[in-house]
Amino acid sequence: MTDVPPAPPAPGPGPAGGGPQPVLSLALAGMMDEVEAHAGAVYLLSPDGRALEMAVMAGLPRAFAAPWERVGISAPIPVADAARDRRLVWVGGEEEMAARYPRIAVVLPYPFSLAALPVATDDTVYGAVFVTWPGAHPPELSDREREHLTAACERLALRLRRICETGGSLRTEPDILGDRQRPSGTAATEAVHLLERIPEGLCSLDLNGRITFLNPAAADLLGLAPRQLQGRQLWGALPWLNDPVYEDRYRAALISQQPTSFVALRPPRDWLSFRLHPGTTGISVRIAPARTDRGTERSPAKPSPPRLVAISHVLSLAGGLTEAVGVDDVIRMVGAEFMPAVGCRSLVVLTAEAGRLSVVGHRGHDDPQIVERFHGTPLTAHTPGTQALVTGVPSFFGSRRELEQVYPASAGTRDGMAAWAYLPLVASGRTVGACVLGYAEPHHFSPDDRAVLTSLVSLIAQALERARLYDAKHRLAHGLQAALMQHSLPRVPGLEHCARYLPATRGLEIGGDFYDLIRVPGAGPAAVVGDVQGHNVAAAGLMGQVRTAIRAFTAVGRPPGEVMAGTNRLLMDLGADLFVSCVYVHLDPANRRALIARAGHPHPLLRAPDGSVSVLDVPGGTLLGVDARASYPATEVPLPHGSVLALYTDGLIELPDADFDEELAGLGDHFAHVGGGILEEVADSLVAHTAQTHERADDVALLLLRLTGAMPPGAAGG
Repeated sequence: MTDVPPAPPAPGPGPAGGGPQPVLSLALAGMMDEVEAHAGAVYLLSPDGRALEMAVMAGLPRAFAAPWERVGISAPIPVADAARDRRLVWVGGEEEMAARYPRIAVVLPYPFSLAALPVATDDTVYGAVFVTWPGAHPPELSDREREHLTAACERLALRLRRICETGGSLRTEPDILGDRQRPSGTAATEAVHLLERIPEGLCSLDLNGRITFLNPAAADLLGLAPRQLQGRQLWGALPWLNDPVYEDRYRAALISQQPTSFVALRPPRDWLSFRLHPGTTGISVRIAPARTDRGTERSPAKPSPPRLVAISHVLSLAGGLTEAVGVDDVIRMVGAEFMPAVGCRSLVVLTAEAGRLSVVGHRGHDDPQIVERFHGTPLTAHTPGTQALVTGVPSFFGSRRELEQVYPASAGTRDGMAAWAYLPLVASGRTVGACVLGYAEPHHFSPDDRAVLTSLVSLIAQALERARLYDAKHRLAHGLQAALMQHSLPRVPGLEHCARYLPATRGLEIGGDFYDLIRVPGAGPAAVVGDVQGHNVAAAGLMGQVRTAIRAFTAVGRPPGEVMAGTNRLLMDLGADLFVSCVYVHLDPANRRALIARAGHPHPLLRAPDGSVSVLDVPGGTLLGVDARASYPATEVPLPHGSVLALYTDGLIELPDADFDEELAGLGDHFAHVGGGILEEVADSLVAHTAQTHERADDVALLLLRLTGAMPPGAAGG
């Protein structure tokens, strides 16, 4: 891809006498006349070089081009490609438009051809031009047309350069070129008289659909006086014509430059036939009573086949996919929203893994062997699935015969389907997979169908790429956390213990909360609960370092305060950007006591044998990793036989918009009620008590300890 040279300067008005509007208008009109195009537009590059802005348009109403009045230079549309790559872009018909530019084909699903060219000198891109022809234009651009258009764009670029060099500005407002020829004088008067004498209804519409003339017969058939219709849009003046189906016929005629027709009911029972004959300056409409069989009614939608997908389906699918998190969510959403909308019976989503196809999800196939035939297929194989993924080009087969003509090897395979669409999933400019749609009956894929399908699967592709990235991060993070977390706690005579860990239900569902129970040779065990700031891979990694440091300082016999201080200095030396809260308990079962050191962590809860619960308000130091000189005093706390000590992280009690002290008091009351039971059940009940069980904004770690008797001498070291 060629870089776009800097945009031309946009100075204020100078000696050139204003903007380039006449130059652009004349250039566009000349181009269209030379190649007999029926519509076109000129775009100028914005001053920052990041967008193309429409300056002049001819042959179509401005409303038709409204989605593309200003487009990004990287947008996937022909004029942007032409300006960015400095080349001529040719689209030879509606099927090619659907395949290469589905966004345009969805909005304008009509037969027409288009050429887009850059307006540029050797060193500067000024903008781009597009011109269109009716569907009857040959599928290839002729050499004469190519030469005329290229030369005209080069001349226009030189004129724009001169405007800039003489101090003129290229800033201009969009302009729609008007009619170039009008009948006048006696000839016009006679033409009006002629039309007034014709018994058939005749009217003329301009490029915006406004009525510029109608004869008395047309006014009588439409049921309004000429003055009530003149100057108004046909479907705006007549409520019974205000239907997208009828407006679509007008758009189809104007863009394709081919006659179209429709039948409409004028209330209460009169059916009228409308025949539209387009031209470069507007549309002539013949209106006549429609022939109907007695006792039957006509359907106005017959000439205009329904769209493949309603806008409600598109919005529903797009909204659902934004909520999809993992790949399974995407497949479920596509099965629920996409398949019913497009009418397919089956769906298979493929990706590439190690040079082979991999099935990441499917719907509608009861026999798993049918899906398995995709799985593991080398990307070098000549199959429609591999071709869609490798080339990024969609393919459509309306019947088995069409499929076997292109892929004879598929003759021996049967999946119960009669028509197929193989659609590449393209996101961020690369193919991330392929989507295979199967239809139970033979299916004709019209250009409109192909454009809609190609456009819709782009939504699926973006969602799939996000979901696969999320799943990969999820697996990595959980693998890291599983490797760092304690899988099981050691058995210690005279001590019951139970632990729980619940990740936050938002984000990657991992975090830095941790718990541990450490045997100490020749002494009682140590228990620790900590909370590293954040819920991500960095937090999980730092959690592993903190846990290892605490174990190391404990193993060499350091008292609780020194364990905390040593871990704090280590974090400072590591230069970690995250802080850690922690509570460390050294148990002495023989003397029924504990030494507790705390670093910015919630206070432990102690349930006495009589059922009362107290908050152990032990003094503590700052968070680990904040101050290298911080100290962490140890406090001795008695532990009567049968008492339960609860160590926890703040995720157990901190709720959005809730008072911390009230939540802590509520947890204490609940602990008093259930704390005399089996510790496993107590832990489950305490975790379930918090309102965050189903929507937790923070991780939860909980460690319960109960002294059951004196520990035999030497048992602590195990």
